[in-house]
Amino acid sequence: MADLRPEVITNWRHGVTHRFSLSRRRPLDDHEEMDPPVYYSKAEYIETDTGNKVSRRATIAGPQNIILGGKTIISSGAIIRGDLRRTGAGHAVVISLGRYCLVGEGCVMRPPYKTYRGNFNYYPMKIGDHVHIGANSVVEAATIGNHVEIGRNCVIGKFTIIKDCAKVADGSIVPPNTVIPALSLFSGSPAHFVEDLPESTQDIVESHTKRYYTRFQPLDR
Repeated sequence: MADLRPEVITNWRHGVTHRFSLSRRRPLDDHEEMDPPVYYSKAEYIETDTGNKVSRRATIAGPQNIILGGKTIISSGAIIRGDLRRTGAGHAVVISLGRYCLVGEGCVMRPPYKTYRGNFNYYPMKIGDHVHIGANSVVEAATIGNHVEIGRNCVIGKFTIIKDCAKVADGSIVPPNTVIPALSLFSGSPAHFVEDLPESTQDIVESHTKRYYTRFQPLDR
């Protein structure tokens, strides 16, 4: 049966059905059609005006120093340390996350720190849009770009810089001060370059994060 949604076109060729997204101009994967909703208890999550969904079982320390860009999900058991800020008076952004970020269960996010000229200080952590951080990972990066995937059980060392559309495989240990180039896959302990990623990575990751947010629905509406 043909799909009548305006954003999808169905094409028959040599007896095989090909389905394409007009917006992305690539074949639709089966899981894009078949992924079931991911249900959560409405009582467990707080939803903000900008669509962020934050579990009440997450620990958000120093929320006045944390920025969530919108439609970002903070899962149960996650710990975000916005209270670890530079010394001195005044308001300071410690950790900022962009739009459509997914922070998995049990993740720990804390700003990097160092001692410079005898003074101990924390430094801000900035995370872009469409970033997926897998469950139980520990992140102390300085900067994470857009469309980045960090696997489960990873350690991202202090002051790491991860460029756009990069990926860190499950279980990887990224040493402090590492720079992970754009469109590259890093894996291992210590993590090292494995291969270049395709130019389509941006579209794939953006589709994944948006689709997951759409699927993430309250069970008790």
